Amino acid sequence: MDADDRKAQWARLRLAGAAIIVLGVLAAAGFLAVRSFHGDSSTSSDPTKQPSTSPNSPSATDRMTPAKAKALPLLAPMESQNGAPLGFPRNGLGAISAAVAYWEEYAWLDDSLARKQLEVLVSPDSPQTVDRQISEVHRLREGIGLPPSGPAPAGVTFTTSVKAVRGKSLLKDGSVVQVWLQYDRYATKADGGGDDNPLANETIDVIMKWQSGEWHITQEPKYVKLRTFPVAYDPNSVPARQDGWWRVDDA
Repeated sequence: MDADDRKAQWARLRLAGAAIIVLGVLAAAGFLAVRSFHGDSSTSSDPTKQPSTSPNSPSATDRMTPAKAKALPLLAPMESQNGAPLGFPRNGLGAISAAVAYWEEYAWLDDSLARKQLEVLVSPDSPQTVDRQISEVHRLREGIGLPPSGPAPAGVTFTTSVKAVRGKSLLKDGSVVQVWLQYDRYATKADGGGDDNPLANETIDVIMKWQSGEWHITQEPKYVKLRTFPVAYDPNSVPARQDGWWRVDDA
């Protein structure tokens, strides 16, 4: 492959990163729903509830922004199966941590690995989700000149880093939670060179459901119709904090 071909493939890979958002690699029809949180939380604030504000007078809370507030300390998975992170507790922080771990580890250009991950993570009540998402992976690969099935391009690694989250319980019992994620994605070339044009400040939502002792991804219509849409995330925005956005600390 000559230099012009390598540059063209690199450009296509960057476009694929953007296309994954447009096509919705786990969000066809807004599928990523996260189960609501239930049980005790390991943080002093429930990350699925909006910060309280005073209706009568300004307060420190009224002026709080995600940048000023303490970052949400994410939990690490306790185990892994077929590349899928597992073992998060049944509470709000557990649901958010599961959603973040899933999105950061998802093999969005490797259909075989992606299928193995999804077969572990997707709820049995949402059986169409696995094939639907693998079809999107095939479409992405073809869009950048790769065979529809196969591993990620040799010599290129991708990193997804979630920077902020907004979690909202969709059911009163906290068993289904919608999690909005803001993230960056960048690539590293085989020679160690960085991405000249990484994806930045992208947003997607995921729906997680507590089932059989784990948080599972679901696309069940009865939960998808309960989705809410947040204000834009900005670390220095008071409305963003009031709407429930948190900065995150990786575990």
